Amino acid sequence: MATSKEFKNFVLEQLNLLDEINSRPMMGGYLFYYRGVLFGGLYGDRFLVKKVEETLKYQLQEEIPYSGAKPMYLVDELDHKELIKQIVLDTYEGLIKTLK
Repeated sequence: MATSKEFKNFVLEQLNLLDEINSRPMMGGYLFYYRGVLFGGLYGDRFLVKKVEETLKYQLQEEIPYSGAKPMYLVDELDHKELIKQIVLDTYEGLIKTLK
């Protein structure tokens, strides 16, 4: 299922507490980057972030973005900008640890 531009724009609006967010279209969805690091994306009508230890505290549900992919975490509290900001920041912190 392809992601609508309206949903992409809505999620980007919810991410506006963060600077340096970029999106890139990919296979009917969108990939999201924070400070140049891929942290998640939109897959159909789902906003998913990569699994890292730093986000375990949020008890997010695991979802498979597409067949054959690694599980990711579903961010479904899309009306809570501050929570989304913290999830993205924690995901980013976990990811940059693995890049060092």
